[in-house]
Amino acid sequence: MSRAETRIQRDAGVPTVNLRKCKLVVLRGPEKGTEYIVQGEVIRVGKGAENDLVVSDETVSRMHFEIVRDAKGYLLRDLDSTNGTFLDGAEIREAYIRAGSVIAAGAAELKFSPFEERIQIFPSDKEQLGEMVGCSLPMRQIFGLVERIAPTDATVLIEGETGTGKDVIARTVHALSKRGDKPFVVVDCGAVSGTLIESELFGHEKGSFTGAHNRRIGAFEYANGGTVFLDELGELSLDLQPKLLRVLEQREIRRVGSSETIKVDIRIVAATRMNLKSEIEKGKFREDLYFRLNVVPILAPSLRDRREDIPLLAKLFMAQLAGDSDFVLSDSSLALLSAHDWPGNVRELRNVLERAMVLKADPGALVAPLGDDGLTGVAKDSAASELGFEPGLSFRDQKERWTDEFERQYLRWLLEEAKGNISKAARAADMDRKYLHKLLKKHGIDPRNIG
Repeated sequence: MSRAETRIQRDAGVPTVNLRKCKLVVLRGPEKGTEYIVQGEVIRVGKGAENDLVVSDETVSRMHFEIVRDAKGYLLRDLDSTNGTFLDGAEIREAYIRAGSVIAAGAAELKFSPFEERIQIFPSDKEQLGEMVGCSLPMRQIFGLVERIAPTDATVLIEGETGTGKDVIARTVHALSKRGDKPFVVVDCGAVSGTLIESELFGHEKGSFTGAHNRRIGAFEYANGGTVFLDELGELSLDLQPKLLRVLEQREIRRVGSSETIKVDIRIVAATRMNLKSEIEKGKFREDLYFRLNVVPILAPSLRDRREDIPLLAKLFMAQLAGDSDFVLSDSSLALLSAHDWPGNVRELRNVLERAMVLKADPGALVAPLGDDGLTGVAKDSAASELGFEPGLSFRDQKERWTDEFERQYLRWLLEEAKGNISKAARAADMDRKYLHKLLKKHGIDPRNIG
């Protein structure tokens, strides 16, 4: 495991997060004996008020040096100071610091000590945190984690299937942070074409490429002081990944077509439905970038792994969608919704409820197979006879029997529409590709025989 990666462990069954920080103790100078606990990817030191650590000594430059945390450790870098930066007596331009090293800036001396703050993450008692909703243990554990790490500036990587609400987690992290009143800028790395994503992130100068008629401010510069949410990060091209790594390590950017370096104060929250470790093995994602992003990892659970949240979410969505409508969810409808596997997760649940309101149909019927002529989801008065329910079978067994038949018919139809293309079928169904493969394997359907 990289030294730059936050470790999540379990202590007597309680998850813990180890956040890396460092301590700087003033050994010589006006603030002698003062201890500073600092955290962040980049720590800047100087006598200017804009620094993370202000040293009020006339021999110290306005911005004297910075400490950058990367995959190898902590890198000390002089910022063109007047009197130079010294590490254990030797003048440096940049060098890695060891625990206990002494940094000299002008007449001031500081002792450097890295350490880890161990934070225990207990499940929250809440059923809602920011925009997140859930009473299940997986969600309450995420609530507890977000409550602890949101006030920090730690980079967050959210992984999970499509539709699990990764964006909702990201917005909640931002809202509960000290940057909550600053910009929250979303960049969908999978929705912007490869030729334009660099401009979207970094901005561009007028005339820097065909079509660049005006200067454009990119997401990182626009979000200065706030948070950038990089959605579908796994889609980012390999040629842009080193530039993102530079932003993470140095907190500076250059617009396309410009040689000017611009410092930015941002927090990064990233999300992906891909398995980035698998992408690293395929050579499609940089390992150093992964470890830089994976400071605080959060796994967004699928809806089928938190079924007890379905009634809570359904009632919340109905309240949002119903308006003046008297549409009410029955207990039987909630039971059907709770038994469904939801390949599209929370997003699919909301879509089903919205469709039910438009059709004035029972939402439970929209996810329960209704026979060859009943896939429209409109409930029928003689449902028991048309579905052929078997006496003596429990509700769950009846549901599983008809769900299996529905899945087989739907998957064949879906693949026929997509001409056997798995990726196209998954997008059309708003379904995670891995889950689609799992369903196809379950029903013995070979996409090569369809199309």
